[in-house]
Amino acid sequence: MTTAHLDETAGSPAGEAGRWAMQMSFDELGRPLRDLTFCVVDLETTGAAVSQGSMITEIGAVKVRGGEVLGEFQTLVNPHSEIPPFIAVLTGITNSMVASAPPIDSALPAFLEFARGTVLVAHNAPFDVGFLKHFAETLGHPWPGFEVLDTARLARRVVTRDDAPNCKLSSLAVAFGASTTPNHRALSDARATVDVLHGLFERLGSLGVHTLEELQTFTSRVSTAQRRKRHLAEDLPHSPGVYLFRDDRDRVLYVGTSRDLRARVRSYFTASETRSRMGEMVGIATRVEGIVCATPLEAEVRELRLIALHKPRYNRRSRFPEKVHWLKLTNEPWPRLSLVRQVIDDDADYVGPFSSRKRAEKALAALHETFPVRQCSERLPLHPSRSACVLAEMHRCLAPCDGSIDLDSYAEMVAELRDNLLARADEVVEAISVRMDALSRDERYEDASVHRDRLSAFIRAVSRTQRLRALTRCAEVVAAQRDDTGHWGVHVVRFGRLAASGVIPVDAHAGEYVETLRASAETVAAGLGPTPAATAEETEKVLRWLESPGVRLVRVDGEWSCPVRGAAKHLRTHDAVEQSRLSMVPFDERRSLPTVHQPAR
Repeated sequence: MTTAHLDETAGSPAGEAGRWAMQMSFDELGRPLRDLTFCVVDLETTGAAVSQGSMITEIGAVKVRGGEVLGEFQTLVNPHSEIPPFIAVLTGITNSMVASAPPIDSALPAFLEFARGTVLVAHNAPFDVGFLKHFAETLGHPWPGFEVLDTARLARRVVTRDDAPNCKLSSLAVAFGASTTPNHRALSDARATVDVLHGLFERLGSLGVHTLEELQTFTSRVSTAQRRKRHLAEDLPHSPGVYLFRDDRDRVLYVGTSRDLRARVRSYFTASETRSRMGEMVGIATRVEGIVCATPLEAEVRELRLIALHKPRYNRRSRFPEKVHWLKLTNEPWPRLSLVRQVIDDDADYVGPFSSRKRAEKALAALHETFPVRQCSERLPLHPSRSACVLAEMHRCLAPCDGSIDLDSYAEMVAELRDNLLARADEVVEAISVRMDALSRDERYEDASVHRDRLSAFIRAVSRTQRLRALTRCAEVVAAQRDDTGHWGVHVVRFGRLAASGVIPVDAHAGEYVETLRASAETVAAGLGPTPAATAEETEKVLRWLESPGVRLVRVDGEWSCPVRGAAKHLRTHDAVEQSRLSMVPFDERRSLPTVHQPAR
């Protein structure tokens, strides 16, 4: 057993309530539109693209809050270049008008000061904001990081063809009865955009959109009935944890996790969540239960356990952790490989778990290609005497059934196989690679890809087993990591299962807190063989956290180490190959690449 120690000063001077968000921000609470100040801006330019050397010729802006105009900003800008005639005709801005106007290095700082602390609004915002950001960067002015609303984009979500023929500013100004007619002059267009903005606010208010956060994520795909259920999130805290949607019979419909329960659940009733099945789920839900967790890792683990327990119909992953397969090297006089559904206490060696039988069969095929162990399923006596099967005739089995190999020689080959399962993967990798090379030289690429998939399945499975075994054989691992607020999150892991989680209070003694946490942690019995005391998915989450930057081991009861020559060293190559294959697919759908058989010529 080895022990390390945390800093005795466990946290920052901030209070215990500040472990995660310290203080609820306006963003978390949702900022009412009526309380925000908006700066509606419009630009006139010499061309359509700043990348082609186009310059700003006029800036116009209107500052509004709660429907009231607070101020206006307007200035011509000397572009120090000729204004194209067609632009002059369109805007009415001529070279003589801008000759005495301030240059952009004077006009831009004045505008940024006017707009400071507001939400920036523009019609076709990428155009206007793109010009402003470009010149701010060119002139060395830091961009204030405005939140931006695009009235054109918003209008496309709520304005129908019956309201307006299109979403041009001129059309929307008519549809919303703007008091100013847009005429391609910056201030006039900004004034018209203000009226369009207020018209959009009024329409969206009737749909239940009242905050900036709801406005920024609004989509018409979220129904009004869905938005009306946002009160279900009001009692949830701004804390990390797990949330459960329940129906009118209290059945769990969906389980999820978040660093901010209230903010995440509210998103299901606004526009962040547009998946059709989630909309259906929200329509059925009558209650949302929140479970506060000490750390994000605890939340992730609780989510897995709750999904496995309730098997909610709207969760697609992790519902059936018991439906796995294992590859087993039997413990008998003439050992063999077989696929089984569970690990038992029989002193055999196991690899897995595999989420599908198909993947397990690929790994099994890779082993059978490398090690000619028997593939018959019955138990053979010490001195079998019967005729050999067809596999022996094909030199794919050493045929202990007809006495072609003695017990010691067979055991020696099985020992090498076992070594490839538990400590390394070199023989399998070498044998399959040689076979792939030979097939590729013969231009039998489809056959080579079959072997590639078998090798990949084997390497991933063995690497996973070796990593799981390294942790599950440790009776206890205690580790800690400092979070963004300066507090230490501590986890107690026993035989691969998360047994306790906590965050050290600011004024607590770190060592004493850890000992108290250990004393109150769940009692965990070791799993059989490489089987974690939890599900493999949970133990892998714990492993990823333990291997993440900044984690400090406090206590290790046992030996936590992976084989130096283990299968993990081969993973990088296969990951790179897989990524390369995916990058060659020119579509978003990347589930599989069908094999195309060309007719012989």
